[in-house]
Amino acid sequence: MSTEQLAGATGERRWQPLTAVQRRVVGVLVEKAKTTPDAYPLTLNALTNGCNQKSNRHPHMELASEEVERALDELREMGAVTEVQSGGRVAKYRHYLYEWLGVDKVELAVMAELLLRGEQTIGELRGHASRMELIADLNALRPILDALLSKDLIVELTPAGRGQMITHNLYTPERLEELQAQFASGAGTAEHAPPRLAPAATPGITAAQFETLQAEVAELRETLTRLQDEVAGLRRGG
Repeated sequence: MSTEQLAGATGERRWQPLTAVQRRVVGVLVEKAKTTPDAYPLTLNALTNGCNQKSNRHPHMELASEEVERALDELREMGAVTEVQSGGRVAKYRHYLYEWLGVDKVELAVMAELLLRGEQTIGELRGHASRMELIADLNALRPILDALLSKDLIVELTPAGRGQMITHNLYTPERLEELQAQFASGAGTAEHAPPRLAPAATPGITAAQFETLQAEVAELRETLTRLQDEVAGLRRGG
């Protein structure tokens, strides 16, 4: 039986609210484990670069390595992260979120995107999470969201339906109350919706195809950022 299948078998809740930096750190660890497994586990430097990259992140951050290291220490205390390959070698870090959250691999992809970007429409979430694990369409996403709702890991900010806004439940209670109040007043939808071209302005492309194209562009930007980081690292090494 795999780690993913074992996750949550005891039914015991291990997760707890996280700060913004902690959410970014674990989100990056999950993302890199799925999208660049050859480079995972991550060094502190690689993790810091991942936290600060411009693509697939909201809000953008400029974290110092000391801030990332402090968050790692806190996450290790919670049992969400561990250090490997230490003692004479460069320390690297990996996540324990399958066990910590009690989720399977597709559920974790959805959670990672919410941790990296915050609240999103279900259409955006499907497109974003599909770069880690295939989610064919919104019909395939719905049972995943239902499972996460049953585990109290996500929160519905607006009523069910097309354009519904979803977020994770790992905020502090105060921050979550703030967010829910914003969406209850209608201010949150306008404030958090990213600017985009209307699908109607692109003849011959459906809304679902447009969302898929958006996700593919985001993935290409992430690849470009990773390549730029690698080139910068080679230059420093030279």
